[in-house]
Amino acid sequence: MGEFVDKVKGNVNEAIGNLKQKSDNPETKAEGVAQEAKGKAQQAAGSVKGALGDDI
Repeated sequence: MGEFVDKVKGNVNEAIGNLKQKSDNPETKAEGVAQEAKGKAQQAAGSVKGALGDDI
């Protein structure tokens, strides 16, 4: 189940990051880039958990 949770959290962070990047505020745009990257990392972690099993 850890795989699924990580992938969902990753998708949510990526979507929020994309929305923040559309802001006119440069600080918010930077937060969006960072949040999107965090989401992609969470999805990758979920994929690794899926490949190795939830025992890790």
